Amino acid sequence: MKKLLIVMSAVLMIFSLWACQKQEEPPAAKKSPMPQGPIIDQSADPQGHGVTGTAKKTEFQVVTPPDVKEHWSQVVIIVEDKKENKKEEFTVSIGDDLKIPDSDLTVRVGPFLPNFKMSGTVITSSSNETVNPSVGVAVMKDGEKLFPKTGEWGWLYAKFPTIHSFQHERFSLVLKEGVEKAK
Repeated sequence: MKKLLIVMSAVLMIFSLWACQKQEEPPAAKKSPMPQGPIIDQSADPQGHGVTGTAKKTEFQVVTPPDVKEHWSQVVIIVEDKKENKKEEFTVSIGDDLKIPDSDLTVRVGPFLPNFKMSGTVITSSSNETVNPSVGVAVMKDGEKLFPKTGEWGWLYAKFPTIHSFQHERFSLVLKEGVEKAK
Protein backbone atom coordinates (compact mmCIF):
# COMPACT_ATOMS: atom_id res chain seq x y z
CA MET A 1 0.00 0.00 0.00
CA LYS A 2 2.84 2.33 0.88
CA LYS A 3 4.55 1.61 -2.45
CA LEU A 4 1.34 2.30 -4.35
CA LEU A 5 0.95 5.64 -2.56
CA ILE A 6 4.56 6.61 -3.40
CA VAL A 7 4.14 5.65 -7.09
CA MET A 8 0.85 7.57 -7.35
CA SER A 9 2.41 10.61 -5.66
CA ALA A 10 5.33 10.51 -8.09
CA VAL A 11 3.00 10.20 -11.11
CA LEU A 12 0.86 13.06 -9.81
CA MET A 13 3.95 15.23 -9.24
CA ILE A 14 5.30 14.55 -12.78
CA PHE A 15 1.90 15.28 -14.27
CA SER A 16 1.66 18.54 -12.28
CA LEU A 17 5.12 19.69 -13.44
CA TRP A 18 4.28 18.82 -17.05
CA ALA A 19 0.97 20.71 -16.92
CA CYS A 20 2.57 23.83 -15.41
CA GLN A 21 5.30 24.17 -18.03
CA LYS A 22 5.00 27.16 -20.35
CA GLN A 23 3.86 26.12 -23.80
CA GLU A 24 6.46 27.23 -26.36
CA GLU A 25 6.56 27.03 -30.12
CA PRO A 26 8.82 24.30 -31.44
CA PRO A 27 12.19 25.74 -32.54
CA ALA A 28 11.41 25.12 -36.23
CA ALA A 29 8.28 27.27 -35.98
CA LYS A 30 10.06 30.28 -34.46
CA LYS A 31 10.75 33.00 -37.00
CA SER A 32 13.92 35.00 -37.17
CA PRO A 33 13.51 38.77 -37.36
CA MET A 34 13.53 39.91 -40.97
CA PRO A 35 13.52 43.43 -42.34
CA GLN A 36 9.97 44.37 -43.20
CA GLY A 37 10.52 47.53 -45.19
CA PRO A 38 10.49 51.22 -44.51
CA ILE A 39 8.62 52.50 -41.47
CA ILE A 40 5.15 53.43 -42.60
CA ASP A 41 2.49 54.25 -40.04
CA GLN A 42 -0.52 52.32 -41.34
CA SER A 43 -2.97 54.01 -38.97
CA ALA A 44 -3.53 56.70 -41.58
CA ASP A 45 -4.45 56.25 -45.23
CA PRO A 46 -1.17 55.76 -47.15
CA GLN A 47 -2.82 55.44 -50.57
CA GLY A 48 -0.88 56.83 -53.47
CA HIS A 49 2.52 55.63 -52.22
CA GLY A 50 3.09 52.77 -54.64
CA VAL A 51 -0.53 51.59 -54.40
CA THR A 52 -2.10 50.48 -57.66
CA GLY A 53 -5.70 50.04 -58.70
CA THR A 54 -8.47 52.38 -57.64
CA ALA A 55 -6.55 54.22 -54.94
CA LYS A 56 -7.42 57.88 -54.60
CA LYS A 57 -4.67 60.41 -55.18
CA THR A 58 -3.11 61.59 -51.94
CA GLU A 59 -0.70 64.48 -51.71
CA PHE A 60 2.24 63.82 -49.43
CA GLN A 61 4.16 66.48 -47.57
CA VAL A 62 7.90 65.91 -47.25
CA VAL A 63 9.36 67.48 -44.12
CA THR A 64 13.14 67.41 -43.88
CA PRO A 65 14.20 68.30 -40.32
CA PRO A 66 16.70 71.22 -40.16
CA ASP A 67 19.42 69.08 -38.54
CA VAL A 68 19.12 66.57 -41.41
CA LYS A 69 19.39 69.34 -44.04
CA GLU A 70 22.50 70.68 -42.31
CA HIS A 71 24.17 67.26 -42.00
CA TRP A 72 23.84 65.72 -45.50
CA SER A 73 25.01 67.17 -48.81
CA GLN A 74 25.08 64.35 -51.36
CA VAL A 75 23.94 60.82 -52.11
CA VAL A 76 25.59 57.92 -53.91
CA ILE A 77 23.30 56.31 -56.48
CA ILE A 78 24.13 53.07 -58.25
CA VAL A 79 22.92 52.97 -61.85
CA GLU A 80 22.68 49.50 -63.31
CA ASP A 81 22.69 49.20 -67.09
CA LYS A 82 20.96 45.86 -67.71
CA LYS A 83 21.78 45.93 -71.44
CA GLU A 84 25.52 46.40 -70.90
CA ASN A 85 25.48 44.32 -67.68
CA LYS A 86 27.39 46.96 -65.67
CA LYS A 87 26.89 49.06 -62.56
CA GLU A 88 28.27 52.53 -62.00
CA GLU A 89 28.22 54.71 -58.87
CA PHE A 90 27.45 58.42 -59.07
CA THR A 91 27.80 60.94 -56.26
CA VAL A 92 25.16 63.63 -56.74
CA SER A 93 24.47 66.73 -54.66
CA ILE A 94 21.02 66.95 -53.12
CA GLY A 95 18.90 69.13 -55.41
CA ASP A 96 21.01 68.43 -58.52
CA ASP A 97 20.36 66.31 -61.61
CA LEU A 98 22.17 63.21 -62.82
CA LYS A 99 22.20 62.58 -66.57
CA ILE A 100 22.46 58.81 -67.02
CA PRO A 101 25.23 58.16 -69.57
CA ASP A 102 24.22 56.73 -72.97
CA SER A 103 20.54 57.46 -72.34
CA ASP A 104 17.89 60.15 -72.51
CA LEU A 105 17.16 59.81 -68.78
CA THR A 106 17.82 62.39 -66.10
CA VAL A 107 17.45 61.76 -62.36
CA ARG A 108 16.54 64.77 -60.21
CA VAL A 109 17.79 64.16 -56.66
CA GLY A 110 15.41 65.40 -53.98
CA PRO A 111 15.47 65.20 -50.19
CA PHE A 112 17.67 62.69 -48.39
CA LEU A 113 16.12 61.18 -45.26
CA PRO A 114 18.55 59.09 -43.17
CA ASN A 115 15.71 57.47 -41.19
CA PHE A 116 12.66 57.49 -43.50
CA LYS A 117 9.30 57.53 -41.75
CA MET A 118 5.86 58.03 -43.21
CA SER A 119 2.93 58.84 -40.96
CA GLY A 120 -0.33 59.61 -42.71
CA THR A 121 0.52 62.08 -45.45
CA VAL A 122 3.78 63.30 -43.88
CA ILE A 123 7.13 61.86 -44.97
CA THR A 124 10.09 62.75 -42.78
CA SER A 125 13.20 61.44 -41.04
CA SER A 126 12.69 60.35 -37.46
CA SER A 127 16.40 60.85 -36.68
CA ASN A 128 19.72 61.79 -38.23
CA GLU A 129 21.02 58.22 -37.92
CA THR A 130 21.18 56.06 -41.07
CA VAL A 131 18.66 53.52 -39.83
CA ASN A 132 16.48 53.54 -42.97
CA PRO A 133 18.21 55.81 -45.53
CA SER A 134 16.16 56.97 -48.50
CA VAL A 135 16.22 59.64 -51.16
CA GLY A 136 13.43 61.20 -53.16
CA VAL A 137 14.02 61.12 -56.91
CA ALA A 138 12.18 62.08 -60.07
CA VAL A 139 13.23 60.43 -63.33
CA MET A 140 12.68 62.38 -66.57
CA LYS A 141 12.92 61.34 -70.20
CA ASP A 142 13.32 64.28 -72.58
CA GLY A 143 11.72 66.56 -69.97
CA GLU A 144 8.71 64.27 -69.35
CA LYS A 145 8.42 62.70 -65.90
CA LEU A 146 8.52 58.88 -65.90
CA PHE A 147 8.87 58.26 -62.17
CA PRO A 148 6.98 58.55 -59.95
CA LYS A 149 3.64 58.33 -61.74
CA THR A 150 2.04 60.61 -59.12
CA GLY A 151 3.49 62.98 -56.57
CA GLU A 152 6.71 64.93 -56.58
CA TRP A 153 9.12 62.21 -55.45
CA GLY A 154 9.56 58.48 -55.82
CA TRP A 155 11.71 56.95 -53.10
CA LEU A 156 14.86 54.85 -53.29
CA TYR A 157 15.62 52.93 -50.10
CA ALA A 158 19.20 51.78 -49.40
CA LYS A 159 18.12 48.78 -47.32
CA PHE A 160 15.03 47.91 -49.39
CA PRO A 161 16.01 48.60 -53.01
CA THR A 162 13.04 46.80 -54.60
CA ILE A 163 10.26 48.59 -52.69
CA HIS A 164 8.48 51.08 -54.99
CA SER A 165 11.57 51.05 -57.22
CA PHE A 166 12.01 52.77 -60.57
CA GLN A 167 10.97 50.32 -63.31
CA HIS A 168 12.71 50.61 -66.67
CA GLU A 169 13.60 48.08 -69.35
CA ARG A 170 17.28 49.05 -69.37
CA PHE A 171 18.20 50.92 -66.17
CA SER A 172 17.66 50.45 -62.45
CA LEU A 173 18.53 52.84 -59.63
CA VAL A 174 19.64 52.00 -56.10
CA LEU A 175 20.55 54.33 -53.25
CA LYS A 176 23.91 53.27 -51.84
CA GLU A 177 24.31 55.90 -49.12
CA GLY A 178 24.10 59.50 -48.06
CA VAL A 179 27.24 61.66 -47.91
CA GLU A 180 27.78 63.94 -44.91
CA LYS A 181 28.78 67.56 -45.41
CA ALA A 182 32.49 68.23 -44.91
CA LYS A 183 33.21 69.66 -41.46
